[in-house]
Amino acid sequence: MLKRCLTSSSRLWFLSSKNYCTSAGNAEEDRPQFPGSRSRWTQKLQFTASTDFEGIPVYRVMNRDGTITDDKQDPNLGQATITKIYKGMTLLNTMDRVLYESQRQGRISFYMTSFGEEGTHFGSAAALNDDDLVFGQYREGGVIMWRGFKLQQAMDQCYGNEDDNAKGRQMPVHYGDKNLHFATISSPLATQLPQAVGAAYHFKRQGKGKVVICYFGEGASSEGDTHAALNFAATLECPIIFFCRNNGYAISTPTSEQYRGDGIAGRGPGYGIASVRVDGNDVMAVYNATVAARNYCVEESKPVLIEAMTYRIGHHSTSDDSTAYRSVDEVRYWHQKDHPISRLRKYMELKGWWNDDMEKEWKEDSRKQVLQTFVTGEKKLKPPLIEMFKDVYDEMPENLVKQYNELMEHLKIYKEHYPVKKFQGLSEELS
Repeated sequence: MLKRCLTSSSRLWFLSSKNYCTSAGNAEEDRPQFPGSRSRWTQKLQFTASTDFEGIPVYRVMNRDGTITDDKQDPNLGQATITKIYKGMTLLNTMDRVLYESQRQGRISFYMTSFGEEGTHFGSAAALNDDDLVFGQYREGGVIMWRGFKLQQAMDQCYGNEDDNAKGRQMPVHYGDKNLHFATISSPLATQLPQAVGAAYHFKRQGKGKVVICYFGEGASSEGDTHAALNFAATLECPIIFFCRNNGYAISTPTSEQYRGDGIAGRGPGYGIASVRVDGNDVMAVYNATVAARNYCVEESKPVLIEAMTYRIGHHSTSDDSTAYRSVDEVRYWHQKDHPISRLRKYMELKGWWNDDMEKEWKEDSRKQVLQTFVTGEKKLKPPLIEMFKDVYDEMPENLVKQYNELMEHLKIYKEHYPVKKFQGLSEELS
């Protein structure tokens, strides 16, 4: 009876068993027969409120000192894997710092950092199969890096240069790579959720044991697309992991102003979706939760909702100044007391796998890597101008051919007012 209120692969409660489980002694012959509900009769008139239930607990493996609190929960990933995760997290952190400053210098147009959320990236990415399909929102750079996206590729995308696989058509940090099974990120909030469900339904019909993981922030959960996606995934029973990064803020709106229920995981049971809440600053907990969620998706062919509790230490983006809506002391607390990188480092030091000398050497090496790719990416030319008009259609229709020709005629007359030398082959075309 109790298992009805627990996940199949963890010890976390969805909601209180006394409110949502049925006693074996109930008179089955006199149960309500209304479709769409699992209920019993009552003669007590009572409204159900979220305050009637204790909040869904947060699953954790290691505490803030890097100590495993229950040895049975240790995934025992080994020194090589843990070191790879740690280096990935710190490399992303270094890249974020360099590219954030480059935007401030006017060298790229836009950027978004992942400060404080690195544990959600690498903990979840390490738990997936390489051919599982990923739909990101816009703060999942670490996920695609774990899959093999190179620093130079990230730089080329942010600069929109000739080697950018999006051909300069996307905003910076909107990564994507078909070969890495990572769908290209798009800016409009939550549009990726229903798309991900469609892909998961396709996987279900294929029956090859692949799953989809879809990342989104708690702010995106307020969009209508999220409701549609969760409901379709539940009713169609699709193998998809909904991974919510609850970082406390939807740009400038804190969670206290976004919703009144028990976070995002609290919504899962209402849709009929198995849900779990995890400490997003604990890479081990994120890994375990994602492994369990993936197994559930494959075995049950049903969706899972993971709510990873974390904190956005950086500004929302380079278009945001978070000091206008939160205190410096609040940010400093999370940076100093509960950072996913420092927590994992403490774990490694307790194991004897890392020390100050190794840290210093890696910091110098990682910064050198980032700066080398940064300089290389900045020097490259922009894609050919015609790429603005291609790829939407198999053959360019007449209206686009006309627009392209008009643009070229304009540039021939006024080319001294445009940076034509920065575009691949454009100077030759205009000569």
